[in-house]
Amino acid sequence: MQKPEPPVIEPFTFVFSWRRFLVHCAIMGVCVLLGLMTWYFGKPHSIRFYETKSEEQLTAAIAPDVNMVLDTRSSVAVKESQPLQIELFKGNIYFDIKKKATHQLEVKVGNAIIKNTGTRFSIRMHKDGSSNIAVADGQIKVYVASGIYQINALEQADFDDSSISKHRLVTERDIAPWNSEQGSK
Repeated sequence: MQKPEPPVIEPFTFVFSWRRFLVHCAIMGVCVLLGLMTWYFGKPHSIRFYETKSEEQLTAAIAPDVNMVLDTRSSVAVKESQPLQIELFKGNIYFDIKKKATHQLEVKVGNAIIKNTGTRFSIRMHKDGSSNIAVADGQIKVYVASGIYQINALEQADFDDSSISKHRLVTERDIAPWNSEQGSK
């Protein structure tokens, strides 16, 4: 009886193939994309909603050194981000932001954006789509379609999505007349 011969193992020879290379690159690209998506969507933004009914006001600290007062029948959404983003859906709101506050604030009213830090101001939305902003202390910038406008202390202006009108001086009691706490400042 003859012994079977052991199989001959040939040395491995590498053959480069563009097709194999591109398939591996595609797999790695998908893995990197999935990793980046996991990182980006891994921490969703925290959004808080505040709403008041008739005959009640709400005072809330939405961040350290950033307080807001909602008037009756008002609603807002507060998005935890840098800067803090707030969208006013309806009603009146008053902000008291301390000078040392580390958060900047962006308020969206329709398509208008209001940016500030370290001020006290109020926003009133009207049913016709226009709004009014009044500043008690500091200054704010209003970004509308026609440009950027600055409103300083003891000034108020009417605005909508496209422009600012009736920019005028006011007294402190006209900033947020509905806010009982504002009068004590």
